[in-house]
Amino acid sequence: MTATEHIPVLARELVDLLNPVADGVYLDATFGGGGHTRELLRRLGPKGVVIAMDRDRESLERAAAGMDDPRVVYVHGSFSEMAAKVRALGFEEVDGVVMDLGISMVQMKDEVRGFSFHSTAPLDMRMDRESPVTAADIVNGWSERDIARILKEYGEEKKALQIAREIVRQRQKGRIETCVQLAAVVERVYRRRGRIHPATKTFQALRIAVNDELDQLSEGLSNAVSILKKGGRLCVITYHSLEDRIVKRFVLSAERQEGTLIRLNKKPITPLWDEQRMNPSSRSAKLRGVEKL
Repeated sequence: MTATEHIPVLARELVDLLNPVADGVYLDATFGGGGHTRELLRRLGPKGVVIAMDRDRESLERAAAGMDDPRVVYVHGSFSEMAAKVRALGFEEVDGVVMDLGISMVQMKDEVRGFSFHSTAPLDMRMDRESPVTAADIVNGWSERDIARILKEYGEEKKALQIAREIVRQRQKGRIETCVQLAAVVERVYRRRGRIHPATKTFQALRIAVNDELDQLSEGLSNAVSILKKGGRLCVITYHSLEDRIVKRFVLSAERQEGTLIRLNKKPITPLWDEQRMNPSSRSAKLRGVEKL
């Protein structure tokens, strides 16, 4: 596996929690590099099916080209389209759904996608290149107040107002077009660099805003449960507190108030030290699973 290939996080633990049946139908709603699908296929029989969905058409096509398995059906779509896409393929219900909310290493390393603050690429950050709004549109077009709001809400950035103010000040001199330009603006506010790059939270906030990630997640969870069979399982991997909070609230509400789900694990499953060492991007991962009643 090369440095630019995506290493699936908690792959074995996720499929163990999913507990697939040999001839079941499963939706990998974040196909990405196909790592979780490959692990799932190892547990399925010849009549099993994996619906491989991703909102990133380029990632979907790239990974599909390297996976020659007749049990896989590919579909381009977002979380909010999940139920409609699955039913359009002729499946009313599925035995399980997988959602891995992390950005893939392939996307991060892609020079034209604009996800990395080390990159000279244009500020893009769209997971679906057909979406209309880019990070550059936000940075160069939104008001100081609105930029500060998303940095605080989506990045939990303590210096949101100062960074927003500096962005507006710098763009008056000329458009902020590239990732390294924006990273330099944030570094001017922080001045000192700590263990984590000072632009990390700003880039997270912009990525979430560009891709409407939190609303998509909420809709995706509802969609997933709507297509699960009774006894079917939903497994979700989160990477930051905003995602994890949404998943926890959804699960607790469905379990305690509606009685439609039951948690498979009271505490989230996290990567072992060996996985964290081999794949540092897995360090913040939390795996939660539920079963439909």
